[in-house]
Amino acid sequence: MNADSILTFWFVECRPWQWFRRSDHFDALVRQRFGDLVIRALAGELEHWSTEPGSSLALVLLLDQFSRQLWRDQPRAFSGDPQALRLSRQGLQRGWIAAEPEQPRRQFWLMPHLHSEDATVVRQAIPLLERHVDAATVAVARRNLAQLEQFGRYPRRNQALGRISNPAENAYLRAERPSR
Repeated sequence: MNADSILTFWFVECRPWQWFRRSDHFDALVRQRFGDLVIRALAGELEHWSTEPGSSLALVLLLDQFSRQLWRDQPRAFSGDPQALRLSRQGLQRGWIAAEPEQPRRQFWLMPHLHSEDATVVRQAIPLLERHVDAATVAVARRNLAQLEQFGRYPRRNQALGRISNPAENAYLRAERPSR
């Protein structure tokens, strides 16, 4: 399995609605096809992929997106975030993101910034997102920033990370997911 197979899966075989919708079936498919590669990426065994734009983006996907599918609702889901953010910053510095003609690829290049629980990282990403992606992604970044400014973290991660939600976070989570 190589970097091109990851890019083909994510950007050709998958539909955009699959990227952000919770689905046990999709999670299982990602786990079956790419679980071993995610583990290798987390261990640093695929660092040689970081030298070219395409393979580096594939590595970002493994660390930032696929880890969330493999370990949904578990602390390990976020274990690739620091590496993915480093690769995204590298892609910016090398001009790879600006040179990428396809908006969905630019979006996933920049997604590690939105996943950061550091408000400064998210705040600095907003102009990049305005330049390189769509208004909907910018809106997500603004909502993420508001959460970080209010709570200092993403309350929706508390359960997975074993953090105790405070009353304000509980109220926020109830409002975010109204009862049926």
